[in-house]
Amino acid sequence: MSLPWMLETPAPPADARIPYGTATHQFGDLRLPRGKGPHPVVVVVHGGFWRARYDLEHVGHLCADLTQRGYATWSLEYRRVGHPGGGWTGTFEDVAHGTDFLRTLAARHPLDLGRVVSLGHSAGGHLALWLAGRGRLKPGQALHTGKPFVPRGAVSLAGVVDLERAHALHLGDGIVESFLGGTPTQVPERYALASPSALLPLGVRQVLVHGEEDTTVPVTLSVEYHARATKLGDSVRLVSLPGTEHFEVIDPRAKEWPRVVEAVDSLV
Repeated sequence: MSLPWMLETPAPPADARIPYGTATHQFGDLRLPRGKGPHPVVVVVHGGFWRARYDLEHVGHLCADLTQRGYATWSLEYRRVGHPGGGWTGTFEDVAHGTDFLRTLAARHPLDLGRVVSLGHSAGGHLALWLAGRGRLKPGQALHTGKPFVPRGAVSLAGVVDLERAHALHLGDGIVESFLGGTPTQVPERYALASPSALLPLGVRQVLVHGEEDTTVPVTLSVEYHARATKLGDSVRLVSLPGTEHFEVIDPRAKEWPRVVEAVDSLV
């Protein structure tokens, strides 16, 4: 199978690459639309099963498209499995710190912090929903931070929204065990704090966009999550795409792309 063009084509350059921390992979790419603003913001979290070999370059294409539509985009890089400190807990600490850094960015750039949506693909979909729900973590628990920046909404694109199910299905050649440092039986507290499904209800509006023919992350994860989240009182919409596989949802040239744009628009 040939790789999607986004994975092989350099993305349009960002307006600025800005560190939010001191480690090599603690930075984000900021793109700003034309006009004085303040602009709504999409925090973008790339996928790649949390592995070091997949970076943020390929999502630069969707960021550029959203920015042309009037959204500032803040695309996060973060430590991943294979990097020192990546996985548990560094991956979570990085995306949390990178999102909280919006407050610093807004002091220098025309960003509307009242209209922020997190969006992620695959493993990034997991992290985008986790960012929306981390305010439910209690003091003393791992990954808890004071005054977390909570987005107005969250969009999961083919997201790994339930880590226990992902482990049971052996997604990504068993990457979840490496990511969290054990199985659900060995480290149940990590799964409870790290999985969006376990954190429900998040208390933030969510849209789940998922292709029905996705063999990388089965649509059943989003279907089951949607049912559970709705039962627990969250406002969650499932956009199930017939005939669609894993990468069309991050392809600005694909016929499915307007559904992703609509999901972002509906939350902002």
